[in-house]
Amino acid sequence: MPLHVSQAPAPALRSVLMALGSAAVREAHTPALRSVQGPLSPELPLPVHELDVLDVRDQIVPPAGAPRTRLTGWRFLIRGGDRPVAAADTRLTPDGWAFSHFFEGPYLASTERALHQAETMTTHYQPRLLSVPELYMLTLWLHGDPDADPATGSPAPTDLLVPLAPAPPGIAAHLPYRVADLLPVLTLRLGPPPLLESTA
Repeated sequence: MPLHVSQAPAPALRSVLMALGSAAVREAHTPALRSVQGPLSPELPLPVHELDVLDVRDQIVPPAGAPRTRLTGWRFLIRGGDRPVAAADTRLTPDGWAFSHFFEGPYLASTERALHQAETMTTHYQPRLLSVPELYMLTLWLHGDPDADPATGSPAPTDLLVPLAPAPPGIAAHLPYRVADLLPVLTLRLGPPPLLESTA
């Protein structure tokens, strides 16, 4: 399998395991998760990075030509029986990694599909998630350095981004794009930042 799934920080995993054993499961807005009879297990931890939109808008990028990102959390697919039934997000707090919430919906199946798609590739990648909140867009980021620290780094021009469904209009879901090819499209979509009006 060409995917090198990273190991999540132990406190992030522990927070999800504690949530799975607590009332959080019964209180979650995830019918599929609540209906599972039997054990639930967190699998396939993926670091979630967010694209620096100001960096993309201004096309101010590091010398390597890669946009800047920041780590915002870790996501785990929650398996019940033979299939993922939900996902769990964790976030970094002043006290360390903490469980955030459970969820289900189209991104769950789309993430699993994109991961299966990536497993058929011949190149070795480190899977991550890259979010562009301003476009309501989430991609599977296939980082070309499988041994890199999953909490750091920027998308290299030759890394692949696989938009998850639902993708923004005009961007095909589940079609792998090189970062160098998709970034100009995102730059056009995001447009320039609004000008501040003078109050003088």
